[in-house]
Amino acid sequence: MNGNMNIDKRVEATTRTGRSAWVTGAGSGIGRSLALRLAQEGWNVAVSARTVRDLATLAAEASDRIHPFPLDVTDAEAVLATVVSIEDHLGPLDLAVLNAGSYARDSAAQFDSAAFRSTVEVNLMGSVHCLAAVMPRLLMRRAGHIAVVSSVAGYVGLPGAAAYGASKAALMNMCEALYPELAAHNVRLSLINPGFVDTPLTQKNDFPMPFLISTDAAVDHIMAGLKSRHFEIAFPWKMVLSLKFLAVLPARLRFAVTRRMVRD
Repeated sequence: MNGNMNIDKRVEATTRTGRSAWVTGAGSGIGRSLALRLAQEGWNVAVSARTVRDLATLAAEASDRIHPFPLDVTDAEAVLATVVSIEDHLGPLDLAVLNAGSYARDSAAQFDSAAFRSTVEVNLMGSVHCLAAVMPRLLMRRAGHIAVVSSVAGYVGLPGAAAYGASKAALMNMCEALYPELAAHNVRLSLINPGFVDTPLTQKNDFPMPFLISTDAAVDHIMAGLKSRHFEIAFPWKMVLSLKFLAVLPARLRFAVTRRMVRD
């Protein structure tokens, strides 16, 4: 996909004023709800996802503020073309929320390198491609805000999430490395680490999800965090503290806990 889509001419006349945001993974779940919330608060929101139908129904909910740009974030050339197209239509981006991601349970007994690569391509390289397209523009302007969506699963290795957790841990490390350089050029970087959120993706899970929260509650946390000066936006707090505590336990104690998560 090249990310281009027919856009009503009135869009160009009405959306070059005000703040412009780009949300990836906006077809469902957190991305969709966040895009709607941003639109409600007066942002002009470019939304990207692979499924055109999902973007069309999203745009229909706020046609004057939400503008679809279909995209597969694993395609680096398409990502760059999409960012160029978004700024051509909406003006310079003030905020980019890199939210596209996927999850598939894995195991040591059925470890699949192709499936692992697929998860990394979406969760990690998808954000890398977006950063490569967006960062030079914000650095040149010495302005803007990037928010990368990772997960509390990146804090510690959890059975069933070897690929997912590895991709999210990599996002955390990458953001920590980039933060000082971006800050030196007046570009903000936020790291968003949600716990379990009730979305179409998590509804497929067949295991307990402690401290599950609604999508609206997750967006409340994200919006508050984006308006703050905090680097990390992590929620819900009980899940965050539980996994951060687990991560600092001695290995013997940590594995005593995670062994209980292994399926027979």
